[in-house]
Amino acid sequence: MIKLLLGADILMVVTFLLKFKTMPPQIPLFYSQLWGESQLADSWVIFILPIFMNILYITNQYIFNKFYSENIFIKNIFYYLNLFLITSFTLIFIKIIFVVS
Repeated sequence: MIKLLLGADILMVVTFLLKFKTMPPQIPLFYSQLWGESQLADSWVIFILPIFMNILYITNQYIFNKFYSENIFIKNIFYYLNLFLITSFTLIFIKIIFVVS
């Protein structure tokens, strides 16, 4: 699973670097805010997504290893949760990059 996490991180960085030339200086990132300038953030702030993804993955792994390491059912739940987490954050990141550039 750690290889998938590192692969997703590399994919996000490569996507950002390939589309960096066509990206505007500010991108809409805070969709919960009112429409307009309050949604905008600098381009580099999009790296909050992979940072948050890695923090959530590490937290899930810590909780599993600390409390549920011998339960196979919980192990499968955490496996699919982490798989969903990595996939969804990567797709959201890539979609935002492609929409704004």
